[in-house]
Amino acid sequence: MSKDVIPTYRIAERILYLREQKTILDRDLARLYGLQTRVLNQAVKRNSDRFPSDFAFILSRTEVERISQTVTSSALKFSKQVRVFTEQGVTTRSRGRCDE
Repeated sequence: MSKDVIPTYRIAERILYLREQKTILDRDLARLYGLQTRVLNQAVKRNSDRFPSDFAFILSRTEVERISQTVTSSALKFSKQVRVFTEQGVTTRSRGRCDE
């Protein structure tokens, strides 16, 4: 994982408001950290005790379809599972609490 500083605008432009929370898609968070999405999601699964349900959650099909109309990549709507991280979840991840 790179130790480079990520410009604020790169993070801000990826924030979505879902379930009345600021969230970021798993694929966007993975990109920001220079990881593959599957690697990030595997780390979350392996360390589920470190990611309480209010830190990350999986979107329903309806939510995915709704946001796939506004998110630039059409591949999103074909994803089997889309996880989003809340603001708390991103902060936890950035502090290195998730073993990879």
